[in-house]
Amino acid sequence: MGTTAHHDERIANMTFASVYPHYVTKAERKGRTKQELHQVIEWLTGFDEKQLQTLIDEKVTFKEFFDRASLNPNAHLIKGVICGYRVEEITNPITRKARYLDKLVDELANGRKMEKILRTNV
Repeated sequence: MGTTAHHDERIANMTFASVYPHYVTKAERKGRTKQELHQVIEWLTGFDEKQLQTLIDEKVTFKEFFDRASLNPNAHLIKGVICGYRVEEITNPITRKARYLDKLVDELANGRKMEKILRTNV
C-alpha cells in the first residue's frame, strides 16, 4: 500500500514534540525505559538527549527533524510493516524516515533485544 501526497504532507508537517510523548508512553507501558528510547532515537538520527530536547522545545516538524538528522547508514535495514505500510516500499523520504522511527519504537515496545533493534549484527 502506497502513501498519498496528503498523507506524506501530513507526516512532514506534524511536530516531533506532539508524537514524542506517545513514544515514551508506548515504551514505558511495555516495560522499556526512556533511556532505551533515546538510545534508539540517537542510533537512527544521531541526536543525543540534549539535542533531542532542543528539537522538542523548538517544536520542529518531522521534515525539519529529519533534515537536521544524520541518518544511520544501516537505517535501510529496517524492514516490515508499521501503521499498515511496508517501510521499505515507502517512496517519500520523510515519511519513510518517520516510519523507520515508528518501527524502531514498536520493536522496542515489543521487547525486541536492543542489538537487534540497532541492527548491530549485520
